[in-house]
Amino acid sequence: MWAAEVRRAPYPLPRERTLSGWGRTSASVCRVLTPREEEQVGGALEGCAGGALPANAIARGAGLSYGDAAQNTGGAVIDMSALNRVLSIDPERGQLTAQAGVTIAQILSSLAPYGMTLPVVPGTRHVTLGGAIGSDIHGKNHHRDGGFARHVVRMSLQTPDGAVAEISPESDAELFYATLGGMGLTGVVTAATIRTEPQTAPWMEVDTDRTNTLHETLAKMGEEERHRYSVAWLDLLAGGSAFGRAVVSRADPLAATTTTPTVAPWRLAIQNHPERFTRRARWTVPERIPGALLAPAGVRAFNAAWWRAAPRHERARPVPLAPYFFPLDGVGNWNRLYGPAGLLQYQFVIPLGSESDLQRCFEVIRTQRLPVYLAVFKRFGSAFGGPLSFPIEGWTLALDIPAQAAGVRQTLDRLDEMVAGAGGRVYLAKDARLRPELLGAMYPQLERFRAIRRRVDPDGLLRSDLAARLGLCEAAA
Repeated sequence: MWAAEVRRAPYPLPRERTLSGWGRTSASVCRVLTPREEEQVGGALEGCAGGALPANAIARGAGLSYGDAAQNTGGAVIDMSALNRVLSIDPERGQLTAQAGVTIAQILSSLAPYGMTLPVVPGTRHVTLGGAIGSDIHGKNHHRDGGFARHVVRMSLQTPDGAVAEISPESDAELFYATLGGMGLTGVVTAATIRTEPQTAPWMEVDTDRTNTLHETLAKMGEEERHRYSVAWLDLLAGGSAFGRAVVSRADPLAATTTTPTVAPWRLAIQNHPERFTRRARWTVPERIPGALLAPAGVRAFNAAWWRAAPRHERARPVPLAPYFFPLDGVGNWNRLYGPAGLLQYQFVIPLGSESDLQRCFEVIRTQRLPVYLAVFKRFGSAFGGPLSFPIEGWTLALDIPAQAAGVRQTLDRLDEMVAGAGGRVYLAKDARLRPELLGAMYPQLERFRAIRRRVDPDGLLRSDLAARLGLCEAAA
């Protein structure tokens, strides 16, 4: 009876699948629907509300949230990846409108022939537009340009009541901003219009400095920032005074008046081709590997070699856009290197003025010998967006850690308390294990978010494993 009802419904037949985030932890069995028309998204939500489908649902893009934000144990998951069309490009207004399943790579490739690009991109080109909005992604230029939310003009939002709301700061500011960083819990974004900007050249001018200690790294990152993009790679496996040594990279787009860098003709052709962003990775980690290919000793040796290979002080080196913005995309499915147990990415932000608390966090990482395989340190500018938007003005550190490492969860619990006590927060798009009692301290506008949710989803139809684990949709007890 149930199957017959589904076949007559205005949505695809759901298929049972086991889903996890990019970290490959906390997998769950879900019923996945893949709509091919925007109307089918509303049909899926109506099916959930009417009993033909599981009673709750969450949207999913490319599945690149590290934790459990885009899965729903026993419930429905609306896979938006087939709604992947760029609908219009307006060079005069500097705007692009696209469906939610379009990836950053597709957007960049579509904009390139117009001499346009995006003002904010994350560390991977495979994130979808809907995912970028729901997670309010950020890049290496947050201190200058803010996060993705700042550049969204309007959205089409499918709400649980069956209506498609066209929302903007002018039409419904509360719902608009709650959706930016709202982890898909205010409705399903089906399309959006975003701002673009001119692209001077497909190259970056990169300044690089190599530091020897954590003290040097923090001092270098704390200098007055004159560049648009800034990031530091930290070696947190190095022992002694070398702990926290770094390669600090700062960059600006290559000016249009600058002579094209002298490189091999074939490389120049690749960098100038609009499809350079959508090419597949040269190498892909196999799906089935016997165990983790990464181990602390090997990563420690790699980190040391990487640090030594970096120039001590280099200025204005031309680097192509794609490798600069998306360095890890050069290896497909690199998350498999951590083995079947997966990895945790732990990202937090400490407010400006609380540098002593940041130092204490580094001290815990050092003394507890947290096996951090990758550490990225950046500066955030002013907060912007909704109640659950992650960035606040301050310093953010993202750590990649093997999920099965001994004592890792206890150490992260301790860091959570320190971050919350300092007025900071962890990034929900990457979280897989935060304790719910700390959520309100980290996100002081949580009750405002819940109130907006109750307005658009009074029956609690929208649900994810992340929301259930943290009580995101529940009123405070």
